Amino acid sequence: MKIDFTSKTVMVTGAGHGLGRSIAHAFCARGAAVWACDINAAALETTRREAEGKCRVCTMDITDHLAINTVIEEIAHDKGHVDILVNCAGGVGGQAAQPLEQVTPAQWQALFDINVTGAFNCIQAITPGMKAAGGGRIINISSRAGITTSLTGIQAYASAKAALIGLTRQLAQELGTHNINVNSIAPGFIRSNPSTEKQWDAYGEDGQKALVESITLKRLGTPDDISNAVMFFASDHAGWITGQTLSVAGG
Repeated sequence: MKIDFTSKTVMVTGAGHGLGRSIAHAFCARGAAVWACDINAAALETTRREAEGKCRVCTMDITDHLAINTVIEEIAHDKGHVDILVNCAGGVGGQAAQPLEQVTPAQWQALFDINVTGAFNCIQAITPGMKAAGGGRIINISSRAGITTSLTGIQAYASAKAALIGLTRQLAQELGTHNINVNSIAPGFIRSNPSTEKQWDAYGEDGQKALVESITLKRLGTPDDISNAVMFFASDHAGWITGQTLSVAGG
C-alpha cells in the first residue's frame, strides 16, 4: 500500500513530543507540507530538527482562538488551506488520580479544554478552507480511556476522550456532505513522552508486567503504530470511511 501526501498541507497539533511528533515526521516522510503546532516552542524546535527542517513549526495554544487563527492565516497565505488536520494535543495536564469528591471544577474543566474544546477550536478554524477546497481529512487522537476506562484513574481525562469520540461522530455526519472525513484513533498505553514515562515508572516492575500481559499481543505499542494508523485515515485508501474510531491498543 503506497501512501503519498505530496501536494497536501497538513496541520498537526501536539507535535512537540511523543505521538504528535511521530505523526508530523511520518507526514514529512511522505512528502506533505507540514505545520507542526504545540504550546512548547523548545519541543517544537526538536521536532523541526529531527525532521531535518522539512516541517514548519508554530507555537500555538489550542484554547486560544486568536493564536489558532493566526496559524491558519499563515498557512492560507502560503498554501491556501489545510488538507489534513490531526488533533493530537491533549493529555492529563499534570493531574494525578484522586477520589471523585476531591476533584475541583478547575481540574475538570482544564482537561476538557485541552482534550475536547481545543480540538473543536481547530476544526472550526480549518473547516471553511476545507469546504471551499471541496474536501479534507480530520483525525482526532482520542485514547483507549475514551472507549473503556483510564489506566490513570483520572475521571476528567476518560470523560474528555470519550467526548472527543462523540464529537468525531457528530462532525462526520455534518461535514460528510462537504467531502470531509472525520475519524478518530484510540491509542493504548505507549511510552512516548515524559508523562507516560512517569506513569510507566509508577507501575513498578510487577505493574509493568501485568500491563503487558493484559495486552493480547503481549507488547507495548510504539509511536509508529499510531502514526501508521493516522497515515491510513488521511490517505485515499480511507476515502469511504468516516465517523469511526480505530482502537490501536494491541488487543
